[in-house]
Amino acid sequence: MGHVEQNSVHNTVRGLWADDILPSLCGLVEIPALSPVFDSEWQQSGQLEAAVEHVRGWLNARQFPGATIEVVRLPGRSPVLLLDVPATEDVSPDAGTVLLYGHLDKQPPVGGWSEGLGPWSPVVRDGRLYGRGSADDGYAGYAAAAALSAVRAAGGSHARAVVLLETGEESGSPDLPAYLEQLAERLGRVTFVVCLDSGGNDYQRLWLTTSLRGMVQVDVTVRVLESAQHSGLASGVVPSSFRILRSLLDRVEDAGTGQILLDEFNVEIPANRRAETVATAEVAPGATAKAFPLAAGMRPAAEDEVELLLNNSWRPTLSVIGGAGLPDPAEAGNVLRDATTLALSFRLPPTADSAAALSAVRKVLTTDVPYGATVELSGLEQADGWNAPEAAPWLADGLERVSEQVFGAPWRSVGLGGSIPFMGLLGEKYPEAQFLVTGALGPDSNAHVPDEWLHLDQAQRVTEAVAHLLHAHARG
Repeated sequence: MGHVEQNSVHNTVRGLWADDILPSLCGLVEIPALSPVFDSEWQQSGQLEAAVEHVRGWLNARQFPGATIEVVRLPGRSPVLLLDVPATEDVSPDAGTVLLYGHLDKQPPVGGWSEGLGPWSPVVRDGRLYGRGSADDGYAGYAAAAALSAVRAAGGSHARAVVLLETGEESGSPDLPAYLEQLAERLGRVTFVVCLDSGGNDYQRLWLTTSLRGMVQVDVTVRVLESAQHSGLASGVVPSSFRILRSLLDRVEDAGTGQILLDEFNVEIPANRRAETVATAEVAPGATAKAFPLAAGMRPAAEDEVELLLNNSWRPTLSVIGGAGLPDPAEAGNVLRDATTLALSFRLPPTADSAAALSAVRKVLTTDVPYGATVELSGLEQADGWNAPEAAPWLADGLERVSEQVFGAPWRSVGLGGSIPFMGLLGEKYPEAQFLVTGALGPDSNAHVPDEWLHLDQAQRVTEAVAHLLHAHARG
């Protein structure tokens, strides 16, 4: 398998980032393109359209031979931007299609940005680009196009490549299945998927995301009274709705350990993922426990770094993310409340069946309820996780090459505790495809919170790596 000359790739990528990408990416940061779930009037505000047009203009200027650039719009759905670049002349159509994914929608600005910084005010400081959407995930389309340019400039090859930039990822990608169905014939046989909406534990190496957890969400309400009553008169006669709800949760979770007790939520952890986790833990011992601002005196859920990583990637967890029926303490009277509601968010192992898990939790919360209390379930959601296939020889060889030549450090993998709905969807739709899920996000990139920033050097190295792996895929 031939290789692309690294100096040419490096120089092309660095030149594009300095002269073309960074100025345009700063302009994208300035657009408050909130994801539809955060802007119900997104069609009227026009900010998502503005982001799409901004990036489309930049892509047009790249002038890939034979390429087409199109905004696809389905009625009532947020738009998708497509760049379709034909394969280089020396690549067989049997190589299939490379699908390079990113998104242009953003999280809300939220308050608390540091002095001199703001969500819609791009600031370059100490090799970082600050601003909402810089790292998550506005740079992805630029990096994908730059990688295509670099492999061509170096005399390399790539299969037909489609850059797909959606505008609903931060809302859970609700419109993406419809677009993939609409575009299925055009996309053809997808054999390589590149997703740049991820990252890793440092900025010294290429990090691959090899698994994503699934999820189940449910709001559960326990109702004991038609109307609230004086606690002195009713307590001891009417059981507390909170106590009943607490007992129901004890059927689901061991409160002492956090272990989820339902079989449908648990899977056997694959041996290769355990081995990858051990290698990841060795890179930076103690980093996982230190990644979060624990309160004074607080300890993490386990002392062993490997166990923490497995807890966060391959074991189910429950987080109570909201509640209703509980007044603020300053406003709480001596009242036995009529009902209590808790919003439950379960993270599932990557290979767990989310439909079976939801069915199991529904059954356990509504069967043989203490005292015959009423249980109401609402807000039910589910999504399967994703586990990457074993790397093909061309990808495994390519990863070793970019680790040595681009990063100077061995690549490592992480299993993310969150979800990227797009990946599970594509894993099911294109079972023969190889996956490169990576990106420039680091543990302190502040995605979704104040002071979001993109590590510019890491973004450029990731771009170089993608260029090499596009060539490796084309050569097989």
